[in-house]
Amino acid sequence: MNGMTADAPTTQMSGDDDAEIVRRIVAGDRAAFELLMRRHNRRLYRLARATLRNDVEAEDALQDAYLNAYRAIGQFRGDSRLFTWLSRLVLNECFARMRREARRRNVLPILHDCPDDEQMSSIMDTTNDYYSAPDQAAARAELRVLLERKLDALPSGFRTVFVLRSVEEMSVEETAQCLAIPEATVRSRHFRAKMLLREALADEVEQLGTEIFEFGGARCDRIVATVLARLRDT
Repeated sequence: MNGMTADAPTTQMSGDDDAEIVRRIVAGDRAAFELLMRRHNRRLYRLARATLRNDVEAEDALQDAYLNAYRAIGQFRGDSRLFTWLSRLVLNECFARMRREARRRNVLPILHDCPDDEQMSSIMDTTNDYYSAPDQAAARAELRVLLERKLDALPSGFRTVFVLRSVEEMSVEETAQCLAIPEATVRSRHFRAKMLLREALADEVEQLGTEIFEFGGARCDRIVATVLARLRDT
């Protein structure tokens, strides 16, 4: 990625950094906007991918959210972290896509669904099958695929809360702001999500956090290049 690692701990911005990068973008500095995208690409992609459960849709949603962010960046007042503000835009775009797809299929969108007993049993059985298998020392890559598949199996409301809290390590307050739900709901959904994944499996997810829905290198460059090209065309 041109010598820059997306979302490395040293690149996470403080409130002062947020204000400065916003000031530069508002002033028309597109290099600052590229910096913003590269710093947040991986984390925001994970959020979109966890919500939409489709790689291509997640990339498209992220691009559109970035364009919305560029147009609305002057509205950012620093009341929350820039990442929180961007996450809200990504979620808005994801939910809009889910609603459009639901209308196309003439079904009612369920953004915060909960599993019935049969779904719960299926998730738990799959987990038990994995841990009773002879090869419990699977490679990290295989484990990552397993974890991503199990996250995809969670109800959307639980899945998004789990990614924000356990993977992105956002606070309960920040998560509630992003999803526009009460903090008590965040806590209960996070607890239920961890129960569904089982504690041992949840611990592995947290340890592999930055590798889940991996998004770097050429894919990161593609998002940045596409968004910048679309901005040039506007």
